[in-house]
Amino acid sequence: MAVDYFLHEKIWFEKYKYDDAERRYYEQMNGPVSSSSQQQENGASTILRDIARARENIQKSLAGSASTTSSGPAGDQNELLSRISHLEVENQNLRSVVADLQMAIFKLESRLNALEKSSTSHQPSPVPPTQKVEPFSVPSKKVELPSASPAKKTEPAAAEEDDDDIDLFGSDDEEEDQEAAKVREERLRQYAEKKAKKPGLIAKSSILLDVKPWDDETDMAKMEECVRSIHMDGLVWGASKLVPVGYGIKKLQIQCVVEDDKVGTDILEEEITKFEDYVQSVDIAAFNKI
Repeated sequence: MAVDYFLHEKIWFEKYKYDDAERRYYEQMNGPVSSSSQQQENGASTILRDIARARENIQKSLAGSASTTSSGPAGDQNELLSRISHLEVENQNLRSVVADLQMAIFKLESRLNALEKSSTSHQPSPVPPTQKVEPFSVPSKKVELPSASPAKKTEPAAAEEDDDDIDLFGSDDEEEDQEAAKVREERLRQYAEKKAKKPGLIAKSSILLDVKPWDDETDMAKMEECVRSIHMDGLVWGASKLVPVGYGIKKLQIQCVVEDDKVGTDILEEEITKFEDYVQSVDIAAFNKI
């Protein structure tokens, strides 16, 4: 209440000027005033001036405090609003990041489930008993024992027994054993022939060669023709292209597939470098097993 009162109070700050002007007017009208009265008037005027200055300073200080008090809460409120908006933006960003992480985890879980299902479905099936070779090899060893043992047993038996005593059942068993041995041997021979005819795995390699000419005047078509004219057992030429090297020079990049047991890289490089009129050098750009 006191602050509002001083703010709206009207003060005559320049009253001393009018007092001085009135004093000078009356001095001119009535003549000079004595020194004592003049000193009293001067003292009163200085007091009035000090009072006026004090009032002015008080009013200025009150006006400044009122402005600060009025502007302070508004500034704090604006700062709070800016902080709240900043926190909301950060919260939205964090929510988007969490959503992305949840989606990535869901995709990984689904992929793991699919991989587990595929691994369980592609397990190797057990080998059927008909594919085993053991029944053919094991009885072949056992066939020799019955064929040899009856012979050894029949020789002392024939020497001891009379001509009238003939073992008809024993001879039948021996003939059956011999026939079974022949059947087994025939099956083993057929299996060995089939196994020999079955082609084995052939190791092959894919090679990418860089064939470099002498200069930019070399006939690249003729050089490729010379390279492709090399024929070897286990060598198959593939696609080719010209790759620029620099200063107008191009190199021939050609693909080939070779059998490792039949064709070696050293032999292939020697055969290509024999065309000295066209080929400067041969490098292996890529080498992959098939």
